[in-house]
Amino acid sequence: MPVLFIKPGLVIPDSELSERFIHASGPGGQNVNKVASAVQLSFDVLHSPSLPDAVRVALMRLAGSRLSKDGVLILVARQHREQERNRADARSRLADLVLKAATPPKPRRPTKIPKSSKRKRLESKKLRASHKANRSRPSTD
Repeated sequence: MPVLFIKPGLVIPDSELSERFIHASGPGGQNVNKVASAVQLSFDVLHSPSLPDAVRVALMRLAGSRLSKDGVLILVARQHREQERNRADARSRLADLVLKAATPPKPRRPTKIPKSSKRKRLESKKLRASHKANRSRPSTD
């Protein structure tokens, strides 16, 4: 049984993928009207037993408009003129998307503001304040 390898411990069996071959639009002469070279790859993200819950949620968030209301991810590949190349393109795009969903985001490390930046900011504030103070009328005591 062939599988789509994502990373160690995360594979999608071919039985969960559905491929439909459709006519590709665009240039290609008469060949476009005769050969269904574009690939429509469907993957049921919502009901897939091979995806962990965290990956499933992240993938559904990443999929955007490519995800149907039923939770099915649909990828269309029509870059190439050959059906096999489009098929490989769709599978690699799915693998990349699942891998991106499976890798956790890097934690943000807060940085400190440099002392020189603080000093420059305070000096410019003092300078601006003195300019404004010099604008006022002198006091008559």
